[in-house]
Amino acid sequence: MDGSEKGELLSLSEASNWASKYMGRKVTVSNITYLIQYGKIPKYDNNGNTQILKEDLMYYYRNHYYSKVDKWIQQDDKDINWLLSFDNYTEAERTKHVNRLHPYKGKFIPQLVEYFLDEHTDELKNVVFFHPGDIIIDPFCGSGTTLVEASELGIKAIGVDISEFNALISNCKVGDYNLVELEIELNKISDLLRLYLSNSRILDFDDVLIKELNKFNVKYFPSPEFKYRLAKGEINEEEYAKQKEMDFLSIYNNLIAEYHIKLKQDKQDTFLDKWYLHNVRNEIEYVYGLIQQIKNENIRNIATIILSRTMRSCRATTHSDLATLVEPVYYTYYCHKHKKICKPLFSILKWWLTYSSDTVKRLAEYAKLRKDKMQYCLTGDSRTIDIIDELSKVNPEFADILAKNKARGIFTSPPYVGLIDYHEQHAYAYDLFGFKRNDELEIGPLYKGQGLEARKSYIEGISTVLNNFKKYLVKDYDIFIVANDKYNLYPIIADLSGMKIVNQYKRPVLNRTEKDKNAYSESIFHLKDKSL
Repeated sequence: MDGSEKGELLSLSEASNWASKYMGRKVTVSNITYLIQYGKIPKYDNNGNTQILKEDLMYYYRNHYYSKVDKWIQQDDKDINWLLSFDNYTEAERTKHVNRLHPYKGKFIPQLVEYFLDEHTDELKNVVFFHPGDIIIDPFCGSGTTLVEASELGIKAIGVDISEFNALISNCKVGDYNLVELEIELNKISDLLRLYLSNSRILDFDDVLIKELNKFNVKYFPSPEFKYRLAKGEINEEEYAKQKEMDFLSIYNNLIAEYHIKLKQDKQDTFLDKWYLHNVRNEIEYVYGLIQQIKNENIRNIATIILSRTMRSCRATTHSDLATLVEPVYYTYYCHKHKKICKPLFSILKWWLTYSSDTVKRLAEYAKLRKDKMQYCLTGDSRTIDIIDELSKVNPEFADILAKNKARGIFTSPPYVGLIDYHEQHAYAYDLFGFKRNDELEIGPLYKGQGLEARKSYIEGISTVLNNFKKYLVKDYDIFIVANDKYNLYPIIADLSGMKIVNQYKRPVLNRTEKDKNAYSESIFHLKDKSL
């Protein structure tokens, strides 16, 4: 059946164009292909060409995209600034160039930073707050989004973060590299890793396993037909998946025995012991040893970040639980994300190669866009750090500029109360690289919860930071703080900091990758000195 009797058929490119106009933002052919692959819309074959019904596409976007907006309409929240949703940007634009060098929970999208830092005005922002040549500070630097966007706009920027690993991510993003030299070093490591693997049977085993999985999945989980049948309720997913998972497990176990594959490590004491298969852990240690031999510090650091990104993707977990780990997975399993039997990773080679290439490409893109290279993230406690003193140790020129001119303001997003443990999300990196953990110095960490005492501690922590940083700011400073202030803490924080909230912009958060898709908002508080 070619579907023509059901309505208007569109090719993939036609569907892309139509959806872009319908949604008011760019929808690529890849986006349409994704919908087909994951069973969101059916496809029709027309002499070997894939086509889809316009009605199916319209139904999908109306019911899946607009339902997110409907949640806000139902809340009747008249304070929401829809201009700040930035939902017209594609996922690739929201993670442009170096902003995607490494995963990081809790980072804001670059367009939000750019909106308040650049020199445009509109119906919502009618004043220009920052100009090229200004200095801006981010006391909760995280993965460095503020530094990156400031660099693009010709603004100097200083970040501070309690996490040594976060500071490394930030500084790698705004680092200056000889990309030819970087590629040479990465290729050298890749060649040595291939040679290392040639002495084992792990890649042969993985190739055979993949072929067996493909045969099994084509037979029992044909795509996208299986997903369509699930959507129609024709298959009990849990019962069917459990049976097929057990059926394939015998094939898997036979291959494990045939190739003498060791799955678990001898110890389960650390994160690296628990969350990586035996061979994967060995490869990680081997590559890290090679990275440590790189003489150029900048290149050694960015190679470390590539390895860390690789490690995150190679943890022994299901695809569905990659963002929030549940239990280690050492065996093949039914994947609720891909609707088929999937396997754990047995080698880091694929992701090391992928992320090496991707990193070089993103660094090259960013190098063409940045207008200022004076950005740096310091490791320290923002409640007590002496920025000028610490900055003078790594960049005396920058420290002198700050001392003479002071910073124009702050743009930051502090941790939310009791939401994320910022050190624990990168536990694998701390284990391998030997960074000092400062969990006890985090403000508002997950382990302290969201109770009254945790909120009091949070108020004290954030206000202490702002009071510490005022001495580095011009008198008529502008501070922007992005926060989901569901406990209404920031009016108290502002008062304790000798500041006043002169404006509050409330934005809907529509683009989320977490499993929790409930609508929520975050506010951008604009603070100024109380005496002005």
